[in-house]
Amino acid sequence: MTVREVEHAITVHAPAAEVYRLLAEVENWPRLFPPSVYVEYLEREGNKERIRIWATANGEAKNWTSRRDLDPEGLRITFRQEVSAPPVAEMSGTWIAEPRGERETYLRLLHTYRAVDDDPEGLAWIDQAVDRNSREELPGVKAGLEETSRTTELTLSFEDSVHVDGSAKDLYDFVNEADRWTERLPHVSTVTLTEDTPGLQVLRMDTRAVDGSTHTTESVRVCFPHHRIAYKQTTLPALMTLHTGRWDFRTDPDGTVTATSQHTVVLNPDTITTVLGPDAGIPEARTFVRNALGANSRATLEHAKRYAEERR
Repeated sequence: MTVREVEHAITVHAPAAEVYRLLAEVENWPRLFPPSVYVEYLEREGNKERIRIWATANGEAKNWTSRRDLDPEGLRITFRQEVSAPPVAEMSGTWIAEPRGERETYLRLLHTYRAVDDDPEGLAWIDQAVDRNSREELPGVKAGLEETSRTTELTLSFEDSVHVDGSAKDLYDFVNEADRWTERLPHVSTVTLTEDTPGLQVLRMDTRAVDGSTHTTESVRVCFPHHRIAYKQTTLPALMTLHTGRWDFRTDPDGTVTATSQHTVVLNPDTITTVLGPDAGIPEARTFVRNALGANSRATLEHAKRYAEERR
């Protein structure tokens, strides 16, 4: 049996306790780690928990379940994949936040793994994925912590909702069947949808903004019939360094459904004047992104509403 043990590390200019906190709160992961798409808690009891993670690896969308043991005093988090995705047979590891003075941390990420059937090609694939993801994750954590004050102004979250006299399933189907959006949504000009694993989609499309400009985006989507579709954009417009979101469909006590589109965006300060003009700043960029994303989301929600209500 071939078991591989590897370590990656980086120095973070932030207190070790803050580094540990960020890693412990998994809802931060899609923002900090480029490969991470969506994370949900399955069980939580004391310092032990089960989580399910959806992420990209070598350009492919994967998901797995992990158990974690949190050690807030030792500033360590150990993890073990409970159900690994082939070619991974077993994967475990540890995050260690080592203080280097009051404002600096030496962050270590350890991995131990083996491939299904000890397959050399599978092991090579895992080697590459672990190395690539670790090299992307560690700078993401470093940047997320060191720029906390700066990114507060650059981060915005918002949502739009409609009330629908229809079924959550029909609303979900409309959003899930994105390969039909060129027929159903006037602001979508081209679309490519792949779903090699049921419920795990890669969506690439060109959309038209209110000002007539066209933007190409690519997203990884995680689908939970028939109540939620979560996504993370992997190809972004110039104004953003991050865009995650959700489509939620909640059946209300009166039998109607509330359909909601939620967005979280981090702006790219280096492209604001290029995209919006020399006089534009962060406030103008926030307004532009809110209006552009909101307009497309509201249009999608209204078309989904019409679709669902026609099927009652």
